[in-house]
Amino acid sequence: MNWTRKDLLGLEELSREEIELVLATAESFKEVSTREIKKVPALRGKTVVNLFYEPSTRTRVSFEVAAKRLSADVITILTETSSVRKGETLIDTGRNIEALKVDIIVVRNNYSGAAAMLARHVKASVVNAGDGWHEHPTQALLDIFTLKEKLGKITGLNVSIVGDIAHSRVARSNIWGLAKLGAKVTVCAPAILIPPGIEKMGVKVTHDIDAALREADAVNVLRMQFERDEESVFPQQLEYFKKFGITEERLERAKKNIIVMHPGPINRGIEMSSGVADGANSVILEQVTNGIAVRMAVLFLVAQANEQIKNENTD
Repeated sequence: MNWTRKDLLGLEELSREEIELVLATAESFKEVSTREIKKVPALRGKTVVNLFYEPSTRTRVSFEVAAKRLSADVITILTETSSVRKGETLIDTGRNIEALKVDIIVVRNNYSGAAAMLARHVKASVVNAGDGWHEHPTQALLDIFTLKEKLGKITGLNVSIVGDIAHSRVARSNIWGLAKLGAKVTVCAPAILIPPGIEKMGVKVTHDIDAALREADAVNVLRMQFERDEESVFPQQLEYFKKFGITEERLERAKKNIIVMHPGPINRGIEMSSGVADGANSVILEQVTNGIAVRMAVLFLVAQANEQIKNENTD
């Protein structure tokens, strides 16, 4: 199939075939990073702007590297040093960026729906790099890509997502993507961190970490977002680690080859032990590497689709 969307806003709206197309495209681009000269001319002449309203290391740098490996020109705007500090709105910022004749805007914003709103007001392609508690589609795509690479398939896998489900855009995107590809998803957290009605997304809910690990082929451990704990409802850190932390002892009771994932940054000694984070079951650094190929694929596909849309409108 051909990719026809000018934007990537979330996995909820994508079909199974579209997700598989991104994964296949990423597989073809992964080889580029093994070359002595790590570049292809796929986006030569295009300009990508990274517009980040929230702190980021992995995602921002990954998009920068991905764009440069496609030979695009890259500009990164950190809003704490931009006109946003003077009160400029997201839409005005986006329109001014577009007036510079850019082709793709990668946006991270602390409000759910911000990427979709921006996409409605600009003709440039918009890629959602995380919007509030809503979605983080490229993180889920790189997680799924890594799972498929390590285990050979997604259909029929048992995947447990453990941690701060309530505040996690990573969890939501992973649930949408994994379910559409035929995986069985379990979420595990303290009751206060499980959103009401999440079962409607097709997941199983448990508050027992050992039960979540018992039949899991992979466990995706989420960061505890203590900075969002405005009402002091989060469990104490040591209490959380005791009841839900991934330890070597707990992994011994799980499947021998269980895959351990984390979107980063890791709170060691809270979400998992250092022995697990650095252990043989961990693919955390492989996720980072695969993020480049996945984001190369996304940038390439939305740019190609938008070019086609422009050509059709000209005709």
